Amino acid sequence: MGQHAEWMRLALGEARLALATGDVPVGAVIVDAAGIVIARGRNERELRHDPTLHAEIVAIRGAAQTLQDWHLTGCTLVVTLEPCVMCAGAILAARIPMVVFGAWDEKAGASGSVYDVLRDRRLNHRVEVFPGVEEDECGSLLRSFFDDPARRPTRGP
Repeated sequence: MGQHAEWMRLALGEARLALATGDVPVGAVIVDAAGIVIARGRNERELRHDPTLHAEIVAIRGAAQTLQDWHLTGCTLVVTLEPCVMCAGAILAARIPMVVFGAWDEKAGASGSVYDVLRDRRLNHRVEVFPGVEEDECGSLLRSFFDDPARRPTRGP
């Protein structure tokens, strides 16, 4: 698990970069079978006005470009927040065999909390999932983002 924590620290660095654009601070990295980072991603929905630009999607696209192949077999996706349904679908489509994530997403998670798309036996590909890596730090970064009063609409009495 030491390697997972090291990779998660890189993903946390990406998450912090998302703050500069007003995006939810979620970051991701993809490493190849040798443990070399081949792609990085962070949420870019606000930056690029695109609802599909979650950190996982940005990283998956980057890894596919790096490898010149959409089959990301042998790769590991490391992300600071449990993937949602859209991202879980992209992970399956890319044939990524392993996902490491930090904080659980009790509202929209699709990797073991609300849904478990990545390990659904009815699908043609299943993923090995390692949850809760650096969970406290990942969760704290997200909580501080959402606890900021400037991010909440003002409500009347």
